[in-house]
Amino acid sequence: MKKPLEEEFDYYVEHQDELVKKYLNKFIVIKGKEVIGAYDSEITAIEETKKIHKLGTFMVKKCLPGKESYTHTFHSRVTFQQ
Repeated sequence: MKKPLEEEFDYYVEHQDELVKKYLNKFIVIKGKEVIGAYDSEITAIEETKKIHKLGTFMVKKCLPGKESYTHTFHSRVTFQQ
């Protein structure tokens, strides 16, 4: 069983090059294996899409090239005392 929005994420990764050519720097809305909208801002993408589709059933992603556009690294400053 797939996790929520896994299908949408997989679609983005598999089609990233062609999506970037068409939607570079846009916030795209993906539902299933289809782009259902492209917007200039993330807020607009969410607000417009939630008028038709339930939150949690679609993914909003800024369309950028490269693996780093969907990979996040978190750094933490932790001090350990003995």
